[in-house]
Amino acid sequence: MMRAMYSAISGLRTHQVMLDVAANDLANVNTIGFKASRTTFADSLSQLQRGATAADAAGGGQNAAQIGLGVRLGSIDNLMSAGALQATGNVSDLAISGDGWFRVARTLDGPVEYTRAGNFSRNANGDLTTQDGYLIVGTNFDPAGPGPGNVPTALNIPDTATNLSIGQDGLVSYDDGTGARTYAGYITLAKFANEAGMTRSGGSRWIQSATSGAEAVSVPSRDGFGQVISGAVEMSNVDMAAEFTNMITAQRGFQASSRVISSSDQMLQDLVNLQR
Repeated sequence: MMRAMYSAISGLRTHQVMLDVAANDLANVNTIGFKASRTTFADSLSQLQRGATAADAAGGGQNAAQIGLGVRLGSIDNLMSAGALQATGNVSDLAISGDGWFRVARTLDGPVEYTRAGNFSRNANGDLTTQDGYLIVGTNFDPAGPGPGNVPTALNIPDTATNLSIGQDGLVSYDDGTGARTYAGYITLAKFANEAGMTRSGGSRWIQSATSGAEAVSVPSRDGFGQVISGAVEMSNVDMAAEFTNMITAQRGFQASSRVISSSDQMLQDLVNLQR
């Protein structure tokens, strides 16, 4: 009875975690660039009641007899599939069609973080930034190429700029007011060997981890990276039908574990009442 009770307690804990994950996904169903999560369970310890025996002349042998001692949290996996694109008509709103992550940082020499949320705007200095004030890390335009250079740069768009354009190759250009076309630079993208191994940083941003591998950097439409779509953003990839199913499953699993505790308690009460 005590084994059953403690197994049920582990079931309560893990199903609560499953519900927490589903609740967070549903809360972020309209968060731009959000990536959903998935909870998996794994069995915990098992108590050996009888060991396995090999077959011999007297019989065919027996399998081991074990009693499980509950469940534990197996993993919380990041689901990195792309969300649907939503047209906005705003030139500075960007979405990635294909592989890659926008590279953002507080300062150009600071640590780089990564996001698929492309609802960008300009700050007071004219630099292209996220809604949290992170600079969009780009690279310079090399006129000798012409094409992308290798000098990290902020993508500055002055107030006098007109006819702003962000191409599918990530090139940011505008008219400077004198009729000349000016190139602010290229947006840079990053990708990883194991994107699901990245760590959430908050604000739809992610950071590199030991399991994600090092970043591979290039510009859009090159080296296997996706294209940049101006005037659109990537929405959350949360599947509401799947999340509601997970929520119901977590609820019923929690309910079943609580019933086991109630049944164990009743059996203990019956045992105590034997003395009467």
